[in-house]
Amino acid sequence: MDYLVKRSRRRTLCLQITEDMDVLVRAPMTLASREIERFVEKNAGWIEAQRELLRLRRAAHPEPDAAGMEELRRRAREHLPARVEHFSRIMGLVPAAVKITAAKTRFGSCSGKNSICFSCRLMQYPDAAVDYVVVHELAHIVHKNHGKDFYRLVASVLPDYRERRALLRK
Repeated sequence: MDYLVKRSRRRTLCLQITEDMDVLVRAPMTLASREIERFVEKNAGWIEAQRELLRLRRAAHPEPDAAGMEELRRRAREHLPARVEHFSRIMGLVPAAVKITAAKTRFGSCSGKNSICFSCRLMQYPDAAVDYVVVHELAHIVHKNHGKDFYRLVASVLPDYRERRALLRK
């Protein structure tokens, strides 16, 4: 199996499937190449499963053309601020700002200064999944990690958050 190796000062090995379906191995600077090769071979099943998931996700949510992207942006600008306002009232949390981007690799993010960004691509998913991402990012205003307290807060607003999150992976 072909793979790319990116070495850094990290201490652990990590596998990543890129947008081009390439296998990227992040490895410590001094780790022997044979150890990296063993790691890739040991995780061959995971690699193929992730590639298949990426293929299915692309088939379900193809890359929009320019007009399609503009429509997603329009819908996001129209829909997301209202959802943020709705859940802000419920959670008692107010973001510093709400921005719409065209990010490909994440549906939302929350900065250290509590500014929330959403990808317009989120509009390709059901409302239940959109609401999960909104609540998820609002919860980051209080908890800057994905620990137990973070998920406790998310569950207090959306008890079915696991099912909603699963919609993002389909």
